Amino acid sequence: MKNILLPILLIVLFACQSNADETLRKKSHPSHNYDYVVADSADFTYFETDYVPVYSDIYDRDGTKRFMLTTTLSLRNTSLTDSSYILQANYYDSYGKLLDNYVDSIILLSPLESIEFVVEATEGGGGAGANFIIRWAAKKYSNQLLIQSVMIGTYAQQGISFLSGATLTDSITIK
Repeated sequence: MKNILLPILLIVLFACQSNADETLRKKSHPSHNYDYVVADSADFTYFETDYVPVYSDIYDRDGTKRFMLTTTLSLRNTSLTDSSYILQANYYDSYGKLLDNYVDSIILLSPLESIEFVVEATEGGGGAGANFIIRWAAKKYSNQLLIQSVMIGTYAQQGISFLSGATLTDSITIK
């Protein structure tokens, strides 16, 4: 009996570890180490919320086949002098269900700095209507954040890639 239980226990432990590694890998941030900061909302005078369409897959052939895509979400601070603060990067599926939050604490984005988040092609849950909602802030008003998503997929000899940009959904300036 002990000879049977030990292998089963080891398989279960390795399977759990594999799932934990998979979760960490999916939430990995491929760019450099991020600068996390502690900040109070009173530190900012400008807040913005942006909608970014992304596609974890697109329909192929007659609409019954899916072509899986990897998404890179790029956030670029275009200001030469001012920092941006990334408050939230939430990933939603085609039905508006929250799938993941890619920001656990505020990320400082220095002038001309860029960061990326990646949704792997194997994620598969977002669908053709997936999106990110990005909330960010600045110490003064500035049209300084460029947000784009790049989708890419390859299969055998076929490849596809395209770009999508963010749409402003809300902004607040506090005097």
